[in-house]
Amino acid sequence: MNLLDYLIPFAIALGLLILVHELGHYLVARWCGVKVLRFSIGFGKPLLVHRAGRDGTEWALAAFPLGGYVKMLDEREGEVPRAELHRAFNRQSVWRRFAIVAAGPLANFLLAIVLYWGMFVVGTDELRPRVALTDTPAIAAAAGMRDGDLVVAVDDEPVRSWQELRWILLKHAVDNRRVVLHVRTFEDVDAFRVLDLTGIDLDDGGTDLIARIGLRPWRPHIPAVIGRLVEGGAAQRAGLAVGDEVRAIDGEAIAGWAQLVERVRHAAGRELRLDVLRAGAPLSLRVMPDTETESGMKIGRIGVGVAEPIGADGQAMFAEVRYGVLEGMTKAVRQTWETSVLSLQMIGRMLLGEISWKNLSGPVTIADYAGQTAQLGIVHYLKFVAMISISLGVLNLLPIPVLDGGHLLYYVVEIIKGGPIPERVMEIGQQIGLALLVMLMAFAFYNDINRLISG
Repeated sequence: MNLLDYLIPFAIALGLLILVHELGHYLVARWCGVKVLRFSIGFGKPLLVHRAGRDGTEWALAAFPLGGYVKMLDEREGEVPRAELHRAFNRQSVWRRFAIVAAGPLANFLLAIVLYWGMFVVGTDELRPRVALTDTPAIAAAAGMRDGDLVVAVDDEPVRSWQELRWILLKHAVDNRRVVLHVRTFEDVDAFRVLDLTGIDLDDGGTDLIARIGLRPWRPHIPAVIGRLVEGGAAQRAGLAVGDEVRAIDGEAIAGWAQLVERVRHAAGRELRLDVLRAGAPLSLRVMPDTETESGMKIGRIGVGVAEPIGADGQAMFAEVRYGVLEGMTKAVRQTWETSVLSLQMIGRMLLGEISWKNLSGPVTIADYAGQTAQLGIVHYLKFVAMISISLGVLNLLPIPVLDGGHLLYYVVEIIKGGPIPERVMEIGQQIGLALLVMLMAFAFYNDINRLISG
């Protein structure tokens, strides 16, 4: 992928999340009768400004795009005509101010719920939660897991896809618990395996958590037969066709699809000679893999896909996961809630020193994932947007001055003490909050750059 393949999906996601967040503030402010002076996507000097509405609200696009704001009429920021004092933000009751400020993060949570709900109801093809053991002995082997076990439930929580299995195991690993997996073996026998997740290292960012448990997705033997071609991809340009079976690469025999993918991944920018079988006749083609970047590493891709593989035992790797309208809404709300709670748990563990701050990510890493998920398809991209929307909502609710959560903390204190916090205290709090925010951003950027350099 080139740079635009990352920047465009990142810009779309970021723009949508900021727009939704600020719309939350804007709509509740208008509902409370507060006059909105400017609605800005981005900070700094406005590049584009359009005035609209009876109040002449400025709709602006500013130079620094990592954020936005809604500027409201406020006596603390300038003189307010007497006729409009009742529309000033600072003249509103503490409950109305609380609602206006809280509306931004809540809008991000609502967006995540809507996205999840839509995907759950429409349905997606998901990798089934059938497992295989890794080569390294680990927790799964000690629990008696076997190649081909299909996970049906974890602690009575139904599991319908590989992603759901990963998510549920991550939640329980954070809680340091033992879990009971209800599995169905290849022999169609129900069995139960006890996984001991107490003490598992959550700070090892080098490998996926489920791989550290000792599990990987089960895969049948898949012949290296081309099931589909990406329009304009290297394979199509070289003359490969659907139905071609790749028998060898550069004279070395290919045993199956996994070996084909592995050889191509390690051949970025290097021409390969593919010996294929087409309709029973041998054919030799030369293919130049396209070079893409994945997690900081250059890899090769030729733009081919495999049809849904069926093992010799007739077990499909993929299944459609779909929920009813009400069930999908319930699951969407639950997914949003659990992701928010997990985010707070991880932040808490960072503050306690139980998890390294190296796990903190910034815009570069987010852009990387935006590009990768966009390439995987619209469903993966929307799941990414939903997760980032939740993260933005959680971040803004942290009780740090400058953020929405800091203002909400002021209002809670105001409610308790029966009067507003002194202006001087708020000014000092804002300065401290800004310093903390700059430090967090700097650390996140450092982690991003370090990941790029280390690959």
